[in-house]
Amino acid sequence: MIRSYAAPPGGHPPQDDLLTGRAVFTEAYAVIPRGVQRDIVASRLPHWEGTRLWVLARPMTGFAETFSHYAMEVSPGGGSDRPEPDPRAEAALFVTHGEVRLRVGDAAHALGPGHFAYVPPGARWTLHAMGGTPARFHWIRKAWAPVEGLSPPDPFTADEARIAPAPMPGTEGRWATTRFMDPDDLRHDMHVTIVTLGPGAVIPFLETHVMEHGLYVLEGKGAYRLNRDWVEVEAGDYMWLRAFCPQACYAGGPGPFRYLLYKDVNRHAPLGPLVPG
Repeated sequence: MIRSYAAPPGGHPPQDDLLTGRAVFTEAYAVIPRGVQRDIVASRLPHWEGTRLWVLARPMTGFAETFSHYAMEVSPGGGSDRPEPDPRAEAALFVTHGEVRLRVGDAAHALGPGHFAYVPPGARWTLHAMGGTPARFHWIRKAWAPVEGLSPPDPFTADEARIAPAPMPGTEGRWATTRFMDPDDLRHDMHVTIVTLGPGAVIPFLETHVMEHGLYVLEGKGAYRLNRDWVEVEAGDYMWLRAFCPQACYAGGPGPFRYLLYKDVNRHAPLGPLVPG
């Protein structure tokens, strides 16, 4: 099945566009529509050449604190030999356009649209765009939470097209999840998946849970219930949810509604700094 993957449009809207839009930031969630992901809000990073990015999520005290999410655009020949300055950071990469050459330690990987890579904390890695068109990919960063007796996960790559989506019970495959991490591997303290809902499929209850979420809509459109509100989202939109934000959705059709999903998992809830007795 041919998949399509959205990306920030960049550019600049014309002067005759309306000022109203769908962007919203609340105490429980944020929606960053594709229409506001323009050149004027693109960022640059040290030690990255020919690269710009849209910062879709970053840790914020009192909101979502576990991760950052970048939508990256790397020009042909651009990239970095020093991509990550924080030795605590693990990385999840998902390529949507073009091709990148990823090297982790001594292993090199050519990754194209639909390919995923996990890079553990402290790993030596580099990334460069190959071919004649810009490479676009998602980069999710998290400080790995150590646990006594568990080592960091091993690096790996995967291809969405080669992973059978796991259907949710009772949905006849209309709601399914493509899992990049092994859900039984407790070394992983984050899961990155692709959720697919067929036209008319629903998440039929208000999920309310401790995991923070970042959701980038890869394809299609839907109506999402976030806390007290219904919002319409489409390919290229981003939703950022703090812990315990109620959530549910309808897939709008006519094609599948698909999004890249981050959540933090498999760790005790931190109790904050210890107060001396």
